[in-house]
Amino acid sequence: MVELERVDDAFAFEARDTNNHIIRYDAAQEIGGNNTGVRPMQTLLMSLASCSAIDIVSILKKQRQTIDNFKISVEGEREQGKEPALWKYAKVLFQLSGAIDEDKARKACALSIEKYCSVAATLRAAGCIIEWDVEVK
Repeated sequence: MVELERVDDAFAFEARDTNNHIIRYDAAQEIGGNNTGVRPMQTLLMSLASCSAIDIVSILKKQRQTIDNFKISVEGEREQGKEPALWKYAKVLFQLSGAIDEDKARKACALSIEKYCSVAATLRAAGCIIEWDVEVK
């Protein structure tokens, strides 16, 4: 269960899960928000990154790979001129460094995006094309 509560007189809200973790949402100033939180659609891309990151770390740890740094960048494009405007394209770049075999990293990323990550599956079910690449240093 999650709960959402309005926290100002405009568009700021805080979502809270059962463990009391909080995400703050807000709208852009152009539509009356105060820009004090993320947009709901941005959290879908954040969720894609975090879901796949957990998968990838789990897979690479099982393979005894040492991850020193891990960064994920996600760019997305939404439908134009439609309401609702769904994500139609997402490009994910996985950047890892450490004692990591590049083939193992690439396979872990593929398994996450194509098989295990529920967020990726949800976005694909809504028609989003997800492309990805990995860099190992």
